[in-house]
Amino acid sequence: MSEATERGAACGNGQEPESEQERWDAMYRERAQVWSGNANVALVKEVDGLEPGTALDLGCGEGADTIWLAARGWRVTGVDISAVALERARRHGADAGVADRVSWEQCDLADPDAFPAGPFDLVSAHYLHTWGEMPRERILRDAAAAVAPGGTLLIVGHEGPPSWDNGEHADVVLPTADEVLASLELPAGEWEVLRAEPFERVHNDPEGRPGTRTDNVLKARRTSRTG
Repeated sequence: MSEATERGAACGNGQEPESEQERWDAMYRERAQVWSGNANVALVKEVDGLEPGTALDLGCGEGADTIWLAARGWRVTGVDISAVALERARRHGADAGVADRVSWEQCDLADPDAFPAGPFDLVSAHYLHTWGEMPRERILRDAAAAVAPGGTLLIVGHEGPPSWDNGEHADVVLPTADEVLASLELPAGEWEVLRAEPFERVHNDPEGRPGTRTDNVLKARRTSRTG
C-alpha cells in the first residue's frame, strides 16, 4: 500500500468503489504499472546484514520488496488487499525466478482474523497508508506480535505531506516515528529499538516533477517472547 495518500481511485463506470479492495483494484487498473518496481530504499538499507529467514511483507503491492527479499534468500509472505496488484506481483516474482520462495496472500488487514500466522524473522510494513478507514495502529501491533524472538520489525511511513501538497489530504494522520513506537505498546524488556527517526528523500510529484518528502523509519529487534 505504498504512498496511497497521494492518489484517489474510482471504478471504471464513474461510481465510487464500494469496498477498500475495490478502491485499490481500481487504482491499480489505472496504469499497467503503478510503482517503480524497485525495492524501497529504507528496506534495502535496514535489512542489509540480517540473516535471511522468514519474512512478512505487509501491503506488498506489485511485489518489489517481496521479490527483493526472496532474491536474497528470504522465504517471504507477500500480503495485499488488491487482487490486481497480487496478480502482477505473482508474474513479476515468476519472471525474477523467486516463485518458489514467495507465498502471495490476498487479505484485508483491517480484519483482525485475517492477519497471517507467524512467527516471522522479519515483518516489514512500508507506507501502510490508505485514503479510507484502516485500523493502522492495531495492524502494526499485530505485526509486532508476529515477530519471532531475535527477529526484526521494520515500519516505514510518511511523516508529513509532500512538498507539492495542496492540503487535499489534510485529514490523513501521518504519525512521527516516536508516535508509531508509542502506539505499538511494546512490552518492556522484550524489545530493543534500533532506530526511530525521520528521513527526507527526493520524490517526484504525480506529474513527474521533483519534490521532497519526509518519512520515518522504526526498526526494532525482539529479544524475547512471553507467554
